[in-house]
Formats: sequence, C-alpha cells, structure tokens
Amino acid sequence: MSGVFPSPFDIPTPQGADGWEELYPYSLVFSVDRREHEQAAFWFQDGVHWPHVLTPWEASFVEFSMVSLSQYNSRHYLVPPTLGIDHRILHGYAYLSPVPVGDPVEIQQRVQGFRERAGYYYDNWTELYEKWLVKVTDLVTEANALRFDPLPASEPIADVLGGGGIGSIHRLVQSYDRLVELALRLWNYHFEFLNLGYAAYLDFFGFCKEVFPSMPELAVASMVAGVETDLFRPDLELRRLARLAVATGLANIFVANTTDVTETIERLRGTDAGRSWLAEFEISADPWFNFSAGNGFYHSDRVWIDHLDIPFGFIRDYVLRLSSGQVLGRSPEHIAAERLRVEKEYTALLPDEEHRESFARRLALARRCFGFVENHNFYVEHWSHAVLWRQLRSLGAVLVEAGFLAEPNDIFYLRRDEVPTALWDYCSSWAVGRPARGPTYWPPRVAARRRIVTALGRRRPPPALGPAPTQVTEPFTIMLWGVTDESVSAWLGGAGDDPGLVRGFAASPGVVEGPARVIERLDQVDEVCDGDVLVSPLTAPSWAPMFARIAAVVTDTGGIMSHAAVVCREYGLPAVTGTAHATSRLVTGQWLRVDGGTGEVTVLNDPREVAPDAVTVNRTE
Repeated sequence: MSGVFPSPFDIPTPQGADGWEELYPYSLVFSVDRREHEQAAFWFQDGVHWPHVLTPWEASFVEFSMVSLSQYNSRHYLVPPTLGIDHRILHGYAYLSPVPVGDPVEIQQRVQGFRERAGYYYDNWTELYEKWLVKVTDLVTEANALRFDPLPASEPIADVLGGGGIGSIHRLVQSYDRLVELALRLWNYHFEFLNLGYAAYLDFFGFCKEVFPSMPELAVASMVAGVETDLFRPDLELRRLARLAVATGLANIFVANTTDVTETIERLRGTDAGRSWLAEFEISADPWFNFSAGNGFYHSDRVWIDHLDIPFGFIRDYVLRLSSGQVLGRSPEHIAAERLRVEKEYTALLPDEEHRESFARRLALARRCFGFVENHNFYVEHWSHAVLWRQLRSLGAVLVEAGFLAEPNDIFYLRRDEVPTALWDYCSSWAVGRPARGPTYWPPRVAARRRIVTALGRRRPPPALGPAPTQVTEPFTIMLWGVTDESVSAWLGGAGDDPGLVRGFAASPGVVEGPARVIERLDQVDEVCDGDVLVSPLTAPSWAPMFARIAAVVTDTGGIMSHAAVVCREYGLPAVTGTAHATSRLVTGQWLRVDGGTGEVTVLNDPREVAPDAVTVNRTE
C-alpha cells in the first residue's frame, strides 16, 4: 500500500469557522511547533466514538479517554508492542495515531512486566471485577450527590453559627472540581480492565490463526459469543415491561397512544394494574434507562430516563409485536449451541493434547474477560456520562440565572479549564457586591462558538491524515476501529470501480435482502422501518430494541470487535462493519443483499425501481 492523505496543515478551514482552534486546549490541536512529527504520522478519524464535531467541553473526554488508555498501555501494564495513542482535534473532529514500540529489545524487556501485572488481573479477574463494579457505582452515586445551587442572598444562619467556617463559594467551586476529578477517575476505571479484555481475546485469536491460518475471523468471534452482559439489560427490561403490560391487560393503553407519553402515564395511573406497572417501570429505569440514544460521548445525546418517549416508544413497539404473536429478542440457546459446535469442531482438528490444553485455556480466559469488554459501555459511556452531562447542565442553569449564559447547554461551549474562570467571576461578584463581567463576556463568545461548531459540521472530515501506513498490523486498531489495509486503500480512492458492491468486515453471519435506510445522524433512527437494512456511520448499543425491526446492519466504521459487531452477533443480525464509505455510496431505498459472512453488500437495483411497499425481507440462514 502506498499513498499520502492530506496533511493536517494543508486542509483549509471551513467557511465561517475561523478561530475554531480556540474551542479546544492548545495541546489538542495540530500546531506548527510539532509540525515535523505531526505531518509525518498517520492519523485516522475516530468515527467509532466521535463521528460528529465536538463542543469544547465534550473534547474533555477525548483527553481523558486517550490519556487513560495510553497510561494503562505504556506505564501501567507495560503492553509489549504498543505505547499510547496520540490524539488531536482538527476542525472539531478527533484523530488518533497509535504509537508502537519500535525497538524489538524494548518489546522483550516489557514482556516480563506485562506477564506479572496483567497475569495478576487474569488470575483474579472475578474478584477484581466485583470490586470494579463497586468503585464505578460509588462514583456514580457521588457524582449524583453533587449540588450546584445559585449563591444565596446571604449565608444561612445555621451554617454561620455551626462554626464550619466554609462558605457557598467554596462548595460551588469544589463541586465543579470534584466533578472533573470524578470524570477523569471514571476513565481510569474504564481502562483498568478494557485493554486486558481485548488482549485476552487477541491472544486466543492469534493462537487460532497460527494453528489454523485459514480460520475465518467470525469463527473465532463466535466462540466467545453468547456471554451474558449488562449491556443488554436495558433491552431486557423493556421486554419485561412489555410482557407485563400484555399480561396485566394494559396493552390497549400503549397501542392507543402513539406519541403523548404524559397521557399514557396518566391513563396507567388510573388503574391498579397501571400503577403497579409504573412502579415496575421505576425499578427498571434506575439505573438501566440511564442509557443514551447515541454513544454517550455527546451532551446532546438523548438519555432514556430524561426523555421517556424513547423507552415508552420501544415498549409500545414490543407490546404490538407480542400482541401479534411474535417472539421477542435474542436466542441465547442458538448462540450457545453454535459456540459449542465451533469449539468442538476446531478442538477435534488440533494435533495433540498440548495444543488442545492451550486452546481450551486461552478460550476460557477470553470468555471470562469478554463480559467486561461490553459491560463497561453501559457503566461508563452511558450511565456515568448521563450523570455527568446532567450535572453540568445543572451548573449551566446556575450560570444562566447569573446572566452568564442564555441556556444551560451553553456550558458545553466553554472549555473545561474556562468553567472555573467563569465561576470565579460569578463568585467574586457575589462576594464583593459589584457586577460581574461574565454577562457581557460569555454570551457573545458562546454564540460565536455555536456558529463555528455549526460551520464545522457542514463538512465531512477526511478519514485519515498523513502518509498511509505500509501495512496496518496493530491489532486493536484493526479489531476495534476497523482500520485495515483495505479500508486505508478505500480512503485513498481504491474502493473499486463497481458502484454496486461495498466491502467491509464480515462482522455477523447471515444473508438478507431488503431496502437500504441510510442514517447519517443518531437522531434519525425514528425513520427506520420494518425490514430495512440500516446503513449508518456507526450504531449505538442502545439501538438494540430497534433490531427487532431491521434486516441487517452496515456501518462505515468499526472492526469485528466493535460494539456494532458484537451486538449484531448477539441478536443474530447480519452485519458488515468498517466499510469506510457505505453511507456515501449507498442510497435509501436501494435493494441490498447483505452477506455478513463475507463482508459484502451488493446493490440489486436502483432505488427508483423499488416499489413503495417492497419491504419483504428474504433471510438465508
């Protein structure tokens, strides 16, 4: 492979976005100070986690996540072949550049340290993971308990006479500082286990490919499928509530009302069965409906518990399906049977007992660790992030009351390091009794930044920057982000001349035909109809309830171990991921054949030839 992507220094700023660099920390943007290094490196746009323009505060999670990931790789576990992942923002989009260990001697020196440190976690995985669950739930509890209240007209006399000696300014400033500290701590917790989970899978994968060079990647993945994880719990709770509604005679309340959640709730409150159902809903909602309709990395992602039309809409859909006699959801028995079949088939082909023992040991470790690989997504990106976004809005409301901002969400247009400056202005003004500068300083700046973010979002980001790698070999980059020799070639314009064929990862087996539904943004999911082939830059785990409607999934980003791939395999839905360009080459209405076993998506006809009612899905097992 040869070729060069645009230099980050040669891409013109989109019209209307001049000054965009001020939205982000100085170390997070490409700069002439580091031009020699930055221009020589290969960077790919991380559309798996950050497919859209980041507001200033949202960029904090680029820093927290990538630094935490890198710390655990390079300094904590001493992963032999890799250090960290360099990260930058260009025109509002996140770009990553993995940093390998280039010296073979250094790699060998790191091996013993990795075995000792990672080995301890593997040997004590269950106990340490149980402690992790306590740590992360305690963190959520503490973050939830933080208070962001407007400064009072005067300190309550009880506080004064209590002799504590601490005022409201200290509590407000401390609460924000603590929120930021908890956010960073959260991302340390995130990577305490994650890369070890991937490493266990990659060790098993590498063994399989060494012994069976022609073994399909899907065959390896199928042997760790069917592991129950908390990531699927929100969908299980939706189904439980739908079954309860049908069993207690409440189905007509859900079916009769398609849009007004308030009316549905009021009708439920009018009966004993309805009140009992609402009590069960509350049990499910906290924590399981702290689930983002997006991927959790954007403050604008709608969280189920804050937007009840989302879970009520899914429940209504499940009630309708149950009422028509459909069976809901996954088939874990089928997945388990297939997992066992593949395991036995390849075990029988191994040459001796030593190989069989090694195979069994590696597979057992991969299965033991795999639950965390998916579980963390609920606890970190969804539940914890939902609380953090909610608390920041609460602080934004304080600044709105003080005249610093026009609406609570404006706080996300301040950088993380700018919020303390604004708070100090507010607190100083309150203490002194004179006007603050903030009401004249921040509103025009926030308005300008909103315009810049909008302007940046009008241009699709380049998929990569800098010189193309000779060969993509870093396994995390391949399996999670879907960056391969083929995808890099496609980005360079080598996708092939056949407009009727799109290739990507064979991510979840099965062959189906159906009409394409191209979704560019996460807020378009309501447009998806029964039998559609969902074509999207990525999918979110919270879309799982929608999988009862669709025929298959095709994504631009993500490898065979991306969340989209894992969730589709668990739900038995054919999927092709990491196509690089499906959303730009396919059109809503085209009749597609998706082969999740080969990674090919074939256009069977032009969208104009598809009849309006042509939604029949042909499944080939």
